Amino acid sequence: MRTWFLCKVKYAKENEQGLLKNVSEQYLVDAVSFTEAEARIYDMLGSVIRGDFQVTSIGKSNIVDVFFYEDVDVWHKCKITYIVADADSGKEKKVTQYMLVTAHHVKEAYERIYESLNNMLVSFNVPEVTESPIVEIFPYEKDDEELNPAIPDNLKPVENTKQDQEEEDNQ
Repeated sequence: MRTWFLCKVKYAKENEQGLLKNVSEQYLVDAVSFTEAEARIYDMLGSVIRGDFQVTSIGKSNIVDVFFYEDVDVWHKCKITYIVADADSGKEKKVTQYMLVTAHHVKEAYERIYESLNNMLVSFNVPEVTESPIVEIFPYEKDDEELNPAIPDNLKPVENTKQDQEEEDNQ
């Protein structure tokens, strides 16, 4: 399960008139810890933002899933509710989750979230859809070299070590 961190970044951005204006923007980062989220946001934005920028806050987000459609980059936060039965007591419990989806407008976001969740086994409602201030989302990339550095030459996989040990024991 992913853990999403909401990172707020402050920097000087050039407006249409060519003047620099201080802005604060929000980014969503998939990471395992606050430290990794901070490292990833500095890494991702370092090549995009000209000049200095500062990460002013990092917090765990209540977002559980993200649905990206390539035709637009405006994010909408959707509140999803559904009822589940508690296995121990048998009582029904209302579950609320938040998800993000890209769409041109709120109505399209509503339609896309229904389309994205059509395989859920329980019936659900979407009581709220709002445009999100999140500028960009950085999901975890499996082939990201900085996050997955190469294994050093002096180390080898555990399977190979076990095989070597068995061969030594048999001799």
